[in-house]
Amino acid sequence: MIMDCSKKVGTIVILELLCLSVLVITSCCNAISCLESESQALLRFKQDLVDTSDRLVSWNNGRNCCDWTGVVCDNLTSHVIELHLGNLNDPNDDVIIPGKAFEGSRLSGKINSSLLDLKHLEYLDLSGNNFGGQIPGFLGSLQNLRFLNLSTAGFEGLIPSQLGNLTNLQYLDLHDILSGFLYADNLHWVTSLEQLQLLDLSGITLSQSSDWLQVTNSLPSLTVLRLSYCQLDPIPPPRNLNFSSLGTLDLSYNQFTNSFLFSWIFGLNSLVSLDISHNRLQGPFPDGLRNMTSLSYLSLAKNQFNSSIPNWLYSLNQLQYLNLASNNLQGTISENVGNLTSAYSLDFSYNNFTGAPLRSLGSLCSLRSLVLDGLKLSKNVSEVLESLSGCLSDSLESLFLSKCLLIGPLTNQLGQFKKLRNIYMPRNSISGPIPESLTSLTSLEAVDLSENQFNGTFPDWLGQLRELKILWIGENLLEGVVSEVHFSNVTRLRLLQASGNRLSLKVSPNWIPPFQLGVIALSSWNLGPSFPHWLRFQKDFVFMDMSSAGIVDTIPDWFWNLSSQFFYMNLSHNQIQGKVPGTLDTIPPLGYTSSIDLNSNSFEGSLPCLPSNVDTLDLSNNSFSGSISPFLCCKLEEPKNLGNLRLSENHLSGQIPDCWMSWQSLFSINLKNNNLSGSIPSSMGSLTLLQSLHLRKNNLSGVLPQSLQNCSSLLALDLSENKLEGSLPSWIGEKLSNIMIISLRSNHFEGDIPTTLCSLNYLTILDLAHNNLSGNIPKCFTNFSAMASKRNSSVPISYAFGHFKSSIETTLVVIKGILLEYSNTLRLVTNIDLADNNLSGEIPEEITNLLGLRSLNLSTNRLTGRIPKTIGNMGSLESADFSYNHLSGEIPPSISNLTFLSYLNVAYNNLTGKIPLSTQLQSFDPSNFAGNDLCGLPLRDNCSSINGVIPGADENREGEEDGFEVDWLWFFVSMALGFVIAFWSVAGSLLFKRSWRLAYFRMLDNVGNKIRGCFCH
Repeated sequence: MIMDCSKKVGTIVILELLCLSVLVITSCCNAISCLESESQALLRFKQDLVDTSDRLVSWNNGRNCCDWTGVVCDNLTSHVIELHLGNLNDPNDDVIIPGKAFEGSRLSGKINSSLLDLKHLEYLDLSGNNFGGQIPGFLGSLQNLRFLNLSTAGFEGLIPSQLGNLTNLQYLDLHDILSGFLYADNLHWVTSLEQLQLLDLSGITLSQSSDWLQVTNSLPSLTVLRLSYCQLDPIPPPRNLNFSSLGTLDLSYNQFTNSFLFSWIFGLNSLVSLDISHNRLQGPFPDGLRNMTSLSYLSLAKNQFNSSIPNWLYSLNQLQYLNLASNNLQGTISENVGNLTSAYSLDFSYNNFTGAPLRSLGSLCSLRSLVLDGLKLSKNVSEVLESLSGCLSDSLESLFLSKCLLIGPLTNQLGQFKKLRNIYMPRNSISGPIPESLTSLTSLEAVDLSENQFNGTFPDWLGQLRELKILWIGENLLEGVVSEVHFSNVTRLRLLQASGNRLSLKVSPNWIPPFQLGVIALSSWNLGPSFPHWLRFQKDFVFMDMSSAGIVDTIPDWFWNLSSQFFYMNLSHNQIQGKVPGTLDTIPPLGYTSSIDLNSNSFEGSLPCLPSNVDTLDLSNNSFSGSISPFLCCKLEEPKNLGNLRLSENHLSGQIPDCWMSWQSLFSINLKNNNLSGSIPSSMGSLTLLQSLHLRKNNLSGVLPQSLQNCSSLLALDLSENKLEGSLPSWIGEKLSNIMIISLRSNHFEGDIPTTLCSLNYLTILDLAHNNLSGNIPKCFTNFSAMASKRNSSVPISYAFGHFKSSIETTLVVIKGILLEYSNTLRLVTNIDLADNNLSGEIPEEITNLLGLRSLNLSTNRLTGRIPKTIGNMGSLESADFSYNHLSGEIPPSISNLTFLSYLNVAYNNLTGKIPLSTQLQSFDPSNFAGNDLCGLPLRDNCSSINGVIPGADENREGEEDGFEVDWLWFFVSMALGFVIAFWSVAGSLLFKRSWRLAYFRMLDNVGNKIRGCFCH
C-alpha cells in the first residue's frame, strides 16, 4: 500500500516537472509580449513628452513595448511593472554644474494620466528631468507602487497629499536642490506610508510643516531620512521617539540650535550616518556623540562649535567620514587622529587649530581625502609633503591645502602620491616653477595652484595629463608663450582658469583644440590682436573671461552663435570694434540667468534687445549711440530678470523712455556720461528693489518725479551735472531712509535745504554743491549718525552680480577741489559739500559734532559769523573749505588739533589775526589764506605789526609793573621819524633858500666870535 502511494506521488512529481519544463521552454522560445493596452498607454505618455535627446526613440508601434528603453515587464504576466526614465547623467558629474550632458538629456513636457492604465506598476523613476508644474495628484492612484523617484524633475508648487494613498511605498525621493520651488504645508499624508524605508524631501520648503518630526517618528520601518535645505523650524520633540530602525539622518542646511537638536538626537544610537552641518549649533563639541559608536559618517561642518576636539572622538574607530570644517574649533588636532584607521575622508578646514599632526595623518593607510584648508601650517610645502608621505602616499586621492601659509618651492615630492586625483593648494606663497613631477600622477583630474608665486613658463608637459579636467593656475607670475603643443592630449579638459599671468597664446589659425571647455578664463593673457579663431570650436562654454586680452579686432558673426547656455561672458577692456547683434541670445540651463560684460571697448551702433534671462549687462565706456528706447521697451511682454544695468560713458541720446515698470528686478542702474535729455520718467519709481541710481552728467531737466520716493531701497543716488530744477523734495529724508550717498551737485535746485534730510541715519555723502540753494545750514545736520563716529570698515558697498562675482558701488566725490572716484574704500568716505550756493547765516556749531566727517566744503556762499571754535573736535577732518564767504573773527586755535587735516581754504573772507601754529597749517599754500587780514606762516606777513611785538622778542616779559608795557618799537620809530623831519626842515630850507643860508652862516660866525672872546678873557 505504501509502495502504491509512493508510485502515485512520484508520478505526480514527474508530471509537474514536465509541465514546468514546458512552461520554461515556451517562455524561452517565445519572447515576452506586452499587453496592447499598456503599449498604447505608454505611447500616449510619450506623446506629451519633449525628448530632445531621443531617449525614447525605441518607443514605437512596431516593437514589443517590453523591449523599449526603460520599460521592464513581468516575466510571467507580461504586465509593465517598472519604468526607468530617470536621467542617466548626474548633474555633479561635470565640473560645470549642472553638466551639459545632464541638461541635454532631460525629458520635459507633461506627464499624461495614461500611466494609470499601468495598473501593475511597482517602480517609477522620473528623476533628473524637467517637467515643470505641479506633481500630478493622479500618481497617488498607482496603488502598487513601491518605488517612486521624482527628484530634481523640475516640479514646483504644493506637493499633492494624494501621494499618501501609496500605502505600499517603500522608497520616496522628491528632493530637488537645483530649483527649490516645491513646498508642503504639512506632512500628515506621510503617516499612511507605514512601509516607507527611505524618505528624501531635501530642498523642499517645509517651514509651515510643524508636524515634520512627529510624522517621521511614526514611520516604523524608516531607515533613511533626508531633510536637508528644508527651512525646518525647531519644535518640541515627541516624548517617545520611535526611530529604532533609523540608520541615516540628514538635517543639514537648516537653522537648528543646540537646545532643540541635542534634546533628542543623541538618543539615536543606531545611527550610522549623521549630517547636521550648516546649522546654528554652537558652544563646546557635543559630548552626546560619545555614545554613538556605530557612526561611520559624521558631518558637523559650518556651525559655531568653539572648543577643542575631545579625545574620545578619536576612539570612534568606525568613522569613515568626518567633516568638522568651518567652525571655531581651537587647540590642536591630537596625534590620536592616527587611531581613525577606518577613515577615508577627513576635513578639519577653516578652524582655529594651531597646526596639524601631519605624521599621524600620514599613517592613515585608508585615507583617500584630506582637507586642511585654512589651517595656519606656516611651513615649507616640501616639509608638509614629506610629513604626509607615510602609507598615506599609497592611498591619498584628494589633498586640499588652500590658505595654509605655505612657502617655498613645490618639489618633486608630490610625485610620491601616485593615486592623487585632486590637488588644491591655492592662496599660499608657493614659489618656483610648477614641478614636472606632476606628470607621474597619471590619474590627476583637478589641479588648483592659483594665487601663489609660481614663476617660469606655462608647463609644456601639461599635455601628458590625459585625465585632467580642471586646471586653476591663475594669479601667478607665469610668463612666456603658450602653444598648441601644451594642450596636445588634454582631451578631457573642461575648466581652464589661468587669468592674471603674463602669458601669450600663439597658435596656428587652423588650430582645433582637443578639448571642449566649459570654463574659459584667460584674462590678462595676450590673445590678440586678432580675435581668437580657435574659439569657434568651443561650443560648450558657460563661463568665458577674456578681458584685458589685447584683442584689437571685430567679433566675427560665428561667435554670437557659439554657446547660448553661458552664465557669464566677459570681453571687457579690449579694443573690440563693430556692432553687437540686435538680439543677444542666451539660455543657460535650469532657468539660471546670465551676465554679459563688454565694457571698455569700441563697440558702436544701437543697443541690443535683451532676452529675459540676462541679469547683468555692462556696455559702459563704448561708443553706442542712439536712443535707449528700442533696448528698454522691447519684448515688454516677457518677464525681465535684469538686475544690473551699466550703459555709462557712451553716446546715447534722446529721452529716457517710460518703460521701467517691466524691469522690476533692477537694483543698479548706471547711465552717467551720455547725452540723455528730457525728464526722469515717473515709471522709475516702480523699481522698488533699486539700490543704486547714477544719471550723472547728462542733459536731464525738470523736477524730481515724486514716484522716486517709492524706491525705498536706494543706497546711492547720483543725479549730478544735469539741469534739474525745483526745490529739494522733503520725501528724500522721509522715504529713502536707507540711503548712504546723495549727489545732486551742478543742477538748478533752489530753496531751503529740507530739514527732513536730518533723519537719514546712514548718510555718509551729501553733495549739493553748485546749485541755487538758499537759507541757513540746518543745525540738525548733527543727526547724521553715520558721520558722527569714526568709520573703520573698508568692506565695499556691493550688490549681487550674477553667479560669479559682485558689483561694487562706485561714486565720484569732489574732495580738495579734485574729482575722485571711490569704490573699494567708499565706506570710509564721509563728505558734506554745499559749495557754490546762496546759503546764509552762521555755520552751525552743531556740525562740529560730526566726529567722523572727513571732508567739509562750504565755500562760495554768503555765510557770516565765525568759524565754530569747536572745529578742533572733528578729529577725522581731512579737508575743509570755507573760502569766498563773509566769515569774520580769527581762525579758531583748536584747528591745530586736526592732525589729519591736509587741506584748508579760508581765502576771501573777513578773517583777522594770526594763523594758528600746527604741524600742517604752515605748509599749506598761501593762496588758501588770501583776501583776509591774516598774518603768520605760510603768509609773508609775520605779524610783526600786531600788539607792538618785536619779532624774536619774548612775548611773556617779566618785570612789568601794573601791566604797563613800554612800546619800544614805536618809541624808536618815532625818534627816527622826528630826526628826519627836523633835519630836513632845517637843512632843506638852507639848501633851497639862499637868503636863509646867508643869514644862517652869519649867525654861526657871530656865535663863533663870541665864544672865542669868552675863551680869550
